[in-house]
Amino acid sequence: MASYTNYKYPDTIRTIKKDHYTKILKAVNLSTIIMENRITTLFNIKYPIIQGGMVWCSGWRLAAAVSNEGGLGLLGAGSMHPETLVEHIYKMKQATDKPWGINVPLLYPEIDRLMEIIINEGVKIVFTSAGSPKKWTPLLKSHGITVVHVISSALFAKKCEEAGVDAVVAEGFEAGGHNGREETTTLALIPNVVESTSLPVIAAGGIASGKSMAAVMALGAEGVQIGTLFAIASESSAHPAFKQRVLDTDEGGTMLALKKLAPTRLIKNEFFEQVKTLEDAGADAAQLTQILGKGRAKKGIFEGNMVEGELEIGQIASMLHKEETVAEMMQNLIAGFNDTVKRFENITM
Repeated sequence: MASYTNYKYPDTIRTIKKDHYTKILKAVNLSTIIMENRITTLFNIKYPIIQGGMVWCSGWRLAAAVSNEGGLGLLGAGSMHPETLVEHIYKMKQATDKPWGINVPLLYPEIDRLMEIIINEGVKIVFTSAGSPKKWTPLLKSHGITVVHVISSALFAKKCEEAGVDAVVAEGFEAGGHNGREETTTLALIPNVVESTSLPVIAAGGIASGKSMAAVMALGAEGVQIGTLFAIASESSAHPAFKQRVLDTDEGGTMLALKKLAPTRLIKNEFFEQVKTLEDAGADAAQLTQILGKGRAKKGIFEGNMVEGELEIGQIASMLHKEETVAEMMQNLIAGFNDTVKRFENITM
């Protein structure tokens, strides 16, 4: 077993704080590199790959498939009624004996009920987002639950550490769905967050390949959270029409909208154009709330209405070309990461 300090990485990678990697285990066959760090240890997973808990995509089939392949699958509670969440938890327990968790938007209207379910059902890992972690983190941790919070700035990373979370997901401007108001890209965000906190950092936003995994780890991240790629997996509960629309999305085919409500990256469909017209005319939050209405994301992502639906997806969609199973995606991610690391082994400046 080679320790991190003995493993021959390029200088750009080797200069990362050593405590961000506890070990790199190098097999005799160089095509297989297994990483063990604070993220894999925290979740007891083989690979530091987390599947984003996306609304209308992240049901038990997707989450279980990711966990069974060595990553961490997350149920997306944001689009589930409490009784639906109970059903998905039950099916997760039947589908995998590997670690898994739940993503909970803290602005969820029935948040008290969701947290009660999570505690009563013995869920071990919770990712929180869209709100302050201060209220719920102590309660969750008192029940032995590992808590991770999604942030978009170094300032909020510090607040998360004060709140007692176990790790943070630093999500860049490239990500799909709800975004931070700072509009900071992943490349700029990750090193800033890493320097601001002693917590393990999981990078998110624009990551859909082994090469991008290696890039954010060179910046100090110890894991990645991937949404857009897994949204089009065969096991995703998204509608086939939505998956195809994602695959058809070209460079520049997404944009942030609804900034006066909650900045959200959307595919440029007819609904997006309606929103843009209103925003360009100076619409206020009330007008945007009226056009948004209820169930727009469900209409687009889950029901397949590509005209009137709210189609949330990340910029990296333009790099995706076919639907695959989770097993195929994980194999490609790991192989791409290993190949990238090997390519830089003997490069110095």
